[in-house]
Amino acid sequence: MPIPMFDEREMTVKDVFKDFFGQETRIYSYPVPMKEAVEALLRKEPYWQMTGMYPSMFAPKINPDNIARAQSFEAEPLDPSEYGGKDMFGIEWEYVPAAWGSMVRPGNPLATDANELLEKLVWPDVDSWDWEKSGRANEGFLKPENCNVIFFLNGWYERLISMMDFENAIMALYDEDQKEAVHIFFDKLTDLYIRIIDRYMTYYPLVNGFNIHDDWGSQKETFFSPDLAEEMIVPHMRRLTDFIHSKGRFVELHSCGHNVKQVPNYIRAGWDMWQGQAMNDTHLIYEKYGDQIIVGVLPDKFDPNGPEEDQRTAARAFVDKFMQPGKPCLLNYNDRSMWTIPFMEELYSYSRKKACGMV
Repeated sequence: MPIPMFDEREMTVKDVFKDFFGQETRIYSYPVPMKEAVEALLRKEPYWQMTGMYPSMFAPKINPDNIARAQSFEAEPLDPSEYGGKDMFGIEWEYVPAAWGSMVRPGNPLATDANELLEKLVWPDVDSWDWEKSGRANEGFLKPENCNVIFFLNGWYERLISMMDFENAIMALYDEDQKEAVHIFFDKLTDLYIRIIDRYMTYYPLVNGFNIHDDWGSQKETFFSPDLAEEMIVPHMRRLTDFIHSKGRFVELHSCGHNVKQVPNYIRAGWDMWQGQAMNDTHLIYEKYGDQIIVGVLPDKFDPNGPEEDQRTAARAFVDKFMQPGKPCLLNYNDRSMWTIPFMEELYSYSRKKACGMV
């Protein structure tokens, strides 16, 4: 499909999106719907320099995890007083308003050994969830022109932490006496997630992709070695991403922490995108792996209160460096301190012109 030629009328601000934290992002008069723009990005033929704020978030409360973790986004929003409580496995989460989220209070794990965990688990009956009612309630919420992305919390390692506490969960990955039990758990968990995601696609057919969460690192380092992650987690991730891709949807990984070392595993696991936090060298990740996974790249720092032309120069420099043929990226949403109005205007207009061969 040919790239639409740039028209100055595209610079008209069509809307202003306010995110979860109240930060605003301008929506310009794009030449194609966001759904088509993301499809072009995935083909590695972007129509403009996309930002990480592309998705229309969807996290229906039919999944108890979304209520427990205060991450429900749908047609009928929850009141914060309803956040917290039991997730789909009956694990209790405590909502912390100051953190805008929930956590499991440590010190009372369901099990301290993965073998014991298998014996104690009560698996959720997802067939008993009222999918038809939820599908009807959200028919108008999901727009065909948007890129509708389901945010799916509690990936493999995160789920293990919620049940065993952090120190027991990480030891279970290393302990030869527990590894088999962890694999059995992750295998059954993947089966469960495939069933849930299959129902998501059935009852919310306008869903275009999934953003699945599994944090793997701290501020300074990854939690476990790449070899261990490849052995214990990657095969289970790959089975889920293969299933999602087989249904014509894409998958973005949300994985907090210093995880530069894990990017080859993210590629092996089949993820289409990853936007690492600011402690990661996103420029290095792009240079090494940007042809294999769409990376969220942070711009070079500039003075957001400085001269407007400096801000516009920074935007053009970003496009020239990171919007390479066959190697697109996302402007990383994890640090939006540089997302000034002049920077974002120039980023869009210059990248549109470059995509069309006008510059």
